[in-house]
Amino acid sequence: MSSVALRLTSSAFATGVVVVTCRGDADEPHGLTVNSFTAVSLEPPLVLVSIDRRARACRLLAERPFGVNVLDADQERLATHFAGRSNRDVSIVWESGTLVPLLADALAFFECEPWRDYDGGDHVLFLGRVVLSRHRDGDGLGFFRSRFFRAPVPAASLAHHYDPFELPYDAL
Repeated sequence: MSSVALRLTSSAFATGVVVVTCRGDADEPHGLTVNSFTAVSLEPPLVLVSIDRRARACRLLAERPFGVNVLDADQERLATHFAGRSNRDVSIVWESGTLVPLLADALAFFECEPWRDYDGGDHVLFLGRVVLSRHRDGDGLGFFRSRFFRAPVPAASLAHHYDPFELPYDAL
């Protein structure tokens, strides 16, 4: 299968958008936009991010704490900035986390200690043990068919509440 075909087919899966943050070489905040993020385990609390081996952040994350900042629907410019399209007009407001710098006003965040990393071909899969997380209400930023979109909070009357670890896929 060609990488172009795989990329096009993968774009049919809607994802959220996160910025993975860590400390850079000179202890400065560093971030990278990622849409390959997932919760892995409740016990222990683990999350996973997939980072391209060519990205500077891949080297920076090796055996170091990292943050996963889930972006709000109004933070598309921040997503494109950390995706390598630097924009001087983008105001980046950092806040100090307990382990790493975090993005202020993110919809949610996870602060992680390094757990394991795995070979993922042209990517490295970093698992982090969540030591602190927080979330707030609001619409999320999604990515589908190579475009950003607003992922609104479902209306309460229409929404079914599912535990993100226990979707009803094996219900009798």
